Amino acid sequence: MHLTLRQIEVFNAVVKHLNYTRAAEELHLSQPAVSMQIRQLEDNIGLSLFEQLGKQMFMTDAGREMYAYGRDIVDLLDEVDKVFQSIKGLGQGELSISVATTASHFATRLLAAFSKLHEGITISLDVTNRETLRRQLDNNERDLVIMGQPPEGLEVEADAFMENPLVMIAPAGHLLVGRKKIPLEHFSKESFVVRETGSGTRSAIKRFFDQHGVYFNTGIEMTSNEAIKQAVEAGLGLGIVSIHTLELELETKRLMILDVEDFPIQRYWYILQRKGKRLSPVAKAFKEFVLNEASKFIRLPS
Repeated sequence: MHLTLRQIEVFNAVVKHLNYTRAAEELHLSQPAVSMQIRQLEDNIGLSLFEQLGKQMFMTDAGREMYAYGRDIVDLLDEVDKVFQSIKGLGQGELSISVATTASHFATRLLAAFSKLHEGITISLDVTNRETLRRQLDNNERDLVIMGQPPEGLEVEADAFMENPLVMIAPAGHLLVGRKKIPLEHFSKESFVVRETGSGTRSAIKRFFDQHGVYFNTGIEMTSNEAIKQAVEAGLGLGIVSIHTLELELETKRLMILDVEDFPIQRYWYILQRKGKRLSPVAKAFKEFVLNEASKFIRLPS
């Protein structure tokens, strides 16, 4: 059996999308070229790797076996590359990192400061949602991930490096602004602008209210913290967001933090990698930089 690395690369892309067209777009190939590589791979193996049922594509049993080996091969090659980067040292190399959208406010500052210390490196940054971060960790797609609560059911190494308090916000002219120690029960009657279902912040808020036996009214769902802040400022409801997303709004007094009993909801930021993953010298250096220096890159008004 004669397999090529290109065939494995194309096969993994098709598995990722279960669609030849989208795999071709990712690899910057034509769809016929992708189909040809898969056909040659199937001819080499002597088994079909995919089957088409209606408009949907599925992996066969052989395809699932091939994917398990294909992932191992890609991970091994990645490890070989990291060994060679280690020999070269920190003067060059690549760092691929993904961060939760909420963390982008300080993560970009961290990366800017780190890149100044190591000018020869190349950085790839993906700012995305929790679902995508979980998939990237599961598939070992990125060197490191910065997010809130580590996902359950995945074997990861997670190090907490900074507190991530969730605070309740209101527009500057709201009647509750300035009141002290507002009972949490009061907010069972209020409407909230919240993140989408599946968001780590949304789950933490719901869990907090449930633990205190208070009803939480999810009035409007938004897919980003920026949208939530704009909606709260416009008077569409109250919000609960990470204090690390509020730097500009607090400085300009467009939004205010309410003084609520039992608040803030205390969470933490974590830097994660797949368990057993061998980090390159650049990734190791960045992880140490985050663990030791992250708090210096948060700017909030007193």
